[in-house]
Amino acid sequence: MRKAVVTAGTAGIGLETALGLAAAGFAVTVVGRSPGRGAQAVDRINAMGPAQPGRFLAADLSSLDQVRALADRIAAEHQASGDPLTVLVNNVGAMFPNRSELGGVEASLVVNHLSPYLLTELLLPTLAAGSPSRIVNVTSGAVGVAKRVFDAVEPPGGYYGFHWYGRAKLANLAYTLDLAARLDGTGVSVFAADPGGAATDMTNGTLTDPKIVSPVLRLLWPLVRRKFERSTSGPASAAARPSIVAATDDALIGKTGVVIGPQARPVAPFRPATDRRVADAVRRLSEAHAPAAAR
Repeated sequence: MRKAVVTAGTAGIGLETALGLAAAGFAVTVVGRSPGRGAQAVDRINAMGPAQPGRFLAADLSSLDQVRALADRIAAEHQASGDPLTVLVNNVGAMFPNRSELGGVEASLVVNHLSPYLLTELLLPTLAAGSPSRIVNVTSGAVGVAKRVFDAVEPPGGYYGFHWYGRAKLANLAYTLDLAARLDGTGVSVFAADPGGAATDMTNGTLTDPKIVSPVLRLLWPLVRRKFERSTSGPASAAARPSIVAATDDALIGKTGVVIGPQARPVAPFRPATDRRVADAVRRLSEAHAPAAAR
């Protein structure tokens, strides 16, 4: 039985991704904070009549300690059962209108990059043991407004939530492409999936506050807000298609380092994410603040 883990899989794009994987024959585990939403998600999955019931694991993915515990549990379960972990979808994401910290580190970087980075690194042995397997990291078009400096947790200047979110997603995209090259030939393929946009818990309300963008964009706020509204008007089921394709499409067998765009087709990666200097800086930052060796 092919098994898949979807983080932030209890609602929105993550739940639709989980439903798509269940329909494709995977035994799906969804990860989230709320047991209530987890139970509802499992009910949705099981209503499809999958070959193996869905299940929920509780973890607050904004806590790197809980990410470590989650990885330990998943790895131990697969080692004990011998069942392969075939797909890991890192769907977790969050945007913060006001600057905040988690464990002493700026929150956007923690949730959007360090958390999926750490979970992935800790589960690499499990994914390799279950190869051929796939890692799918969910990216965002917000990478286009990101500052591209990663020699510190935060770049200089004022805090603007949308740009900081984009920067964290850029870090994760650079890591994704670097990881693909690192694992090439191991049987573990690595993909990025850009959902485009959808009305989700993250986008509802957050993108209506002009303080999330830089002062220059605030001068154009009516235009910027309309663009946000258009980009988040689609259904979560459509936004999940790139992740589902990345996880399941037979046309991707033997390939790695591919970005699946909002139309669920391969697209060219955002050029700065392919810059070796960016990837090296992201790697150093990640290892410093989310060391995979720490237990």
